[in-house]
Amino acid sequence: MNSEPTAGWRRSCPAERREGAFARGPKQVVDVTGRGHPLPERAYLPGPPRRWQQCPGMKSDTYVSSPVRFKNDTQPSDALTPVHRSCAPPRSSTAHAHNPVIPQVRTRTTARTVLRRSESSVEQETVPSAEPRYPQRSSSEAVPGGETRGGLPSLLSDKMLESLKRPVVVTASINLNIVALTGMGLLSRLWCLSYPRAVVFDEVYYGQYISFYMNRVFFLDDSGPPFGHMLLALGGYLGGFDGNFLWNRIGAEYTSDVPVWALRLLPALAGALSVPMGYQIVSELQFSHCTAMGAALLLLIENALVTQSRLMLLESPLIFFNLLAVLSYLKFFNSQKHSPFSPHWWFWLMLTGVACACAVGIKYMGIFTYLLVLGIAAVHAWHLIGDRTLSNVCVLCHLLARVMALLATPVTLYLLFFRVHLALLCRSGPHDQIMSSAFQASLEGGLARITEGQPLEVAFGSQVTLRNVFGKPLPCWLHSHQNTYPMIYENGRGSSHQQQVTCYPFKDVNNWWIIKDPGRHQLEVSSPPRPVRHGDVVQLVHGMSTRLLNTHNVAAPLSPHAQEVSCYVDYNISMPAQNLWRLDIVNRQSDRDTWKTILSAVRFVHLNTSAVLKLSGAHLPDWGFHQLEVVGEKLSRGHHESMAWNVEEHRYGTSQEQRDRELELHAPTHVDVSRNLSFMARFLELQWRMLTLRGEDTEHKYSSTPLDWVTLDTSIAYWLHPRTSAQIHLLGNIVIWASASLATAACVLLFLWYLLRRRRDIRDLPPAHTPACCSSCDVWLRWALAGTLCTGGWALNYLPFFLMEKTLFLYHYLPALTFQLLLLPLLLQHVYDHLCRSRLQRHLFSALVIAWYSAACHVSNMLRPLTYGDRSLSPGELLALRWRDSWDIPIRNS
Repeated sequence: MNSEPTAGWRRSCPAERREGAFARGPKQVVDVTGRGHPLPERAYLPGPPRRWQQCPGMKSDTYVSSPVRFKNDTQPSDALTPVHRSCAPPRSSTAHAHNPVIPQVRTRTTARTVLRRSESSVEQETVPSAEPRYPQRSSSEAVPGGETRGGLPSLLSDKMLESLKRPVVVTASINLNIVALTGMGLLSRLWCLSYPRAVVFDEVYYGQYISFYMNRVFFLDDSGPPFGHMLLALGGYLGGFDGNFLWNRIGAEYTSDVPVWALRLLPALAGALSVPMGYQIVSELQFSHCTAMGAALLLLIENALVTQSRLMLLESPLIFFNLLAVLSYLKFFNSQKHSPFSPHWWFWLMLTGVACACAVGIKYMGIFTYLLVLGIAAVHAWHLIGDRTLSNVCVLCHLLARVMALLATPVTLYLLFFRVHLALLCRSGPHDQIMSSAFQASLEGGLARITEGQPLEVAFGSQVTLRNVFGKPLPCWLHSHQNTYPMIYENGRGSSHQQQVTCYPFKDVNNWWIIKDPGRHQLEVSSPPRPVRHGDVVQLVHGMSTRLLNTHNVAAPLSPHAQEVSCYVDYNISMPAQNLWRLDIVNRQSDRDTWKTILSAVRFVHLNTSAVLKLSGAHLPDWGFHQLEVVGEKLSRGHHESMAWNVEEHRYGTSQEQRDRELELHAPTHVDVSRNLSFMARFLELQWRMLTLRGEDTEHKYSSTPLDWVTLDTSIAYWLHPRTSAQIHLLGNIVIWASASLATAACVLLFLWYLLRRRRDIRDLPPAHTPACCSSCDVWLRWALAGTLCTGGWALNYLPFFLMEKTLFLYHYLPALTFQLLLLPLLLQHVYDHLCRSRLQRHLFSALVIAWYSAACHVSNMLRPLTYGDRSLSPGELLALRWRDSWDIPIRNS
């Protein structure tokens, strides 16, 4: 019979060619040899004979072979996977990995299968092999019937002896492109890293935090969680920095004992490693190596990224972990097709969660990329649920693995960052007063030193200072002094002319109050002490003036809707004292809870008018010494922290005479009571302060708006040499920035155009050749994933800034720019592959791309003196680099 293939062959897709599938004449035949050759009508194949059977995943005229079990054959070869289940690309570069149909025969004797196919039947013959091709089965291996010879110990020993006879071989593949990109990234970021030896822009802030870490002094930074600061402090620790440097101004020269190179090392390494990471991300998106090299080149030469990564700043580590999260998820997603639940699969999935946690732990901006990864993972998980080839248990395991890696792991690591942060910063510092009294008391020194040995339970006769829990606009304490309210306010309203009661933001002897039992006259603690409980009625006696806290139906000076609060002065007029207050413990566990120092947050409810003692936050005029107003809030519709107070300093009063009592107010007590807060209590308070703390909204010289970033209408002068014209600026490569913005707009429009045409059932991008093909064969799916990832990353890292009420700078745009730099080469390859129809168009487009890359490199080289600041420029050269009037490049005349 003629063995030559007949006419009518069709072109197969790459996945089919990997599995050896092809079409022959009117029928589709599977090439079971795996060599990519057409199967003649009579062929000899290694391994056990196979029957032809119809493939359920193919068309009705498609057949695959199935193993035939012989009498003496213990294990049929299952190396030939049905075509509709094996469209994934090969997992190994070895010969056998590319030929998955090679049977794994373990017997000594082999058989060659003779397949003869006609229109009506398939004949099968077995031809014995002339020579043995495989080793003989050992005596301990399985034999027909399921029995073993020698038992399990003999089998294990034979296996161990056999493994000892073979050498241990470790093979590794090295991508020289990645090695070259890493080397160039390190060279561009580490070149003269310790220059300039002066404080550059925001190094003045981050340097202070590093010194706090070195001295273990507590601080609070509202810009983000502590992981980024700890990374910078790690560089200082490795370099031997002791924290003894005064970070007082930009441009201050570093002393010889400051390891500048070590302090800037970790951001520089992060920036350098981002270059090969961009290459790998594009490769994992199934784009060409040329496109991946183009994306890495843009990350390498972009001036703004180089400048930011060479300084002691946090944007470079943030971008590194953003890219690491994206790369890890793509590697996990691609390994999902071949080996789910393998060590490789688990490694990349867990690394995705770790990278997301690190990105959020550096700056809150990292949550944007975290949401991007979660969104893409949710879409993929939704498709996984709909895969009917997977069992319910398998789908559940997939979902639980993703929840553990992408939700539980980041939350755990985020808590761990704060645990280490609070363990390191155990000493009192300049930011203590922002925190609550309980938090301050948990630190060494400061309030902890003042409150050491205070009694825990407040009793009748106790001397206390009352701190407002809200602490805004300033932390302050309930205060009174001899001055009275004016008879008539500036707006013509009258007052009670009673003694002023305010909230004072400094420690003062006039902050002391005595808790008095209304039924007794004594102002000292009895023996044994009688603790004050929730619901008790008390009087608050000002310690220095001995006047009682009072309120009445008189409007407050700055808050007319509320009552005035004062210390009662008896003028022998028809205005009786109203000085009874009911104690309400807000955070009580039961209605019989006792009032505790530092731990209890309490409200004082006026017994006559039901007004609540509250800090209004308004600053009094000159007659009130600009202290904060305290009022009685009558229209209370719920609890607010401005109504809550806690005892910060506390002692048991022992003197009844006023003169002795005044001396006693300055003497500390020594009764040891432990009030250590748990980690979760400290974490929740610190996290809340970081999220709600607002700095002063002041205009900065180099602040900008999000619209200025896209068009590069702004710059930042980071450092100016004190004697020459050498200077460092945060400036972007204008060719790259303009092209990236155009590419983003073009990608969005092109995506919408494809969607509209697909809605009309017009397929511009070729889908997979068969339903069994993998996603890499489907150009539309590959384009949709890449576009969503890059465009979504840009949008999530850029658009939220339009809603932020804070001072913004150009460097806030750099994470979004990174995704644009990945998108630009992807769009160029897409245009080349699918929009350029003829060879001439492709040649012209390639020439334009090369010219564009040359222009970008030329501009990057022109801006190099402003990126590194290592060369003094003449006034003419500086003027030539001022391409926009909005760029603040100072020109110093010689």
